[in-house]
Amino acid sequence: MDYRKFKYIIVGSGFFGSVMAERIANDLQESVLVIEKRNHIGGNCYSKRDPETGIEYHAYGTHIFHTSDDKVWNYINRFTEFNSYRHQVLSTYQNKVYQLPINLETINSFYDVNLKPFEVDDFLAKEIAKSNLSGEPDNFEDKAISMMGRPLYEAFFRGYTLKQWNKDPKEMPASILTRLPFRKNYNESYYDSKWQGIPLNGYTHIFKQLLRNPRIELKLNLDFFEIKDLISPDTTLIYSGPLDRYYEYKYGKLEWRSLRFEHEIKEVEDYQGTSVMNYPEQDIPFTRIHEARHLHPERSYHPEKSLIICEYSLMDNGENPYYPINDLRNQRLVKLYRAEADKEEKLIISGRLGDYKYYDMDATIARALEVYETQIKSKHAANWLQRVE
Repeated sequence: MDYRKFKYIIVGSGFFGSVMAERIANDLQESVLVIEKRNHIGGNCYSKRDPETGIEYHAYGTHIFHTSDDKVWNYINRFTEFNSYRHQVLSTYQNKVYQLPINLETINSFYDVNLKPFEVDDFLAKEIAKSNLSGEPDNFEDKAISMMGRPLYEAFFRGYTLKQWNKDPKEMPASILTRLPFRKNYNESYYDSKWQGIPLNGYTHIFKQLLRNPRIELKLNLDFFEIKDLISPDTTLIYSGPLDRYYEYKYGKLEWRSLRFEHEIKEVEDYQGTSVMNYPEQDIPFTRIHEARHLHPERSYHPEKSLIICEYSLMDNGENPYYPINDLRNQRLVKLYRAEADKEEKLIISGRLGDYKYYDMDATIARALEVYETQIKSKHAANWLQRVE
């Protein structure tokens, strides 16, 4: 293939890359090449059917689409419909099931009390006081204890954080807690977003729709770094892979967490009663069990078999990154790499891996639409005006 002929080349077919390709092909009506290292489209949002049970599952962990962004919601609904699924997470601690995020049911069940919402603050204040914290909390552990007291933190967060990040919670930034709601009523929904659900036809269907324009050429099983030197300097390159990998780790490797999954068929219709069950105790090696049949309540699946998927967290060497580890060292490296990227006129590096940010799916789509408007379409319009003049 002559890679020099393409005006636009996109590396990665997750939401960032696929949205960029869709906009370039459908809005600008330009040809674009999408390069994907894996054997499938969709990045970590890829979904597939289990051959034994027929259950559609998310190959890289459960993904719930949720957003309060009107622009993102209107955009994505051009390519799919969503079901009525509402995400709820439960946690098994010492063989007892509790609600997550922590809410009034969790607190009452854990302490074996019957508090009313207006009584929660005084109750937790006494628990927090027992920890003798001083000063403004500047790490994950102290921030969590200052919110809920040590017993709840130890039960539901300390062990889980150690397994998920392989770091002492005292070394993790307090800002991580902003992703975790803490409620004093009986609200069981995991998200407060305006809209949420699972694509009716699965996630892979969305990516097929995004990439269906014949102006989009797709190459699977192709490592970008094997053909990087064959791309013309006049090509606009949109790269959504790991930021440090693009620059051959010249400033050092960014740290990532990755995931490993173990699949098992259970000879029952329903194994755990919910799509995601957390296991926060440190001596239990996995962090979560997924049961994908619950993601599509509108579907009929096998009445005597269910697929469960155990999730294990592990360090990644950059080959299969999932989650950025945003401590001070990594933030310093990101600034160095971003400074390099900003110097290159024909290069765009973004997305979760490219920006080294913990984007949800809607934030990734919003970022792609923003980058397209400000860095692709605006330049295209400026070039067109120059030609006309």
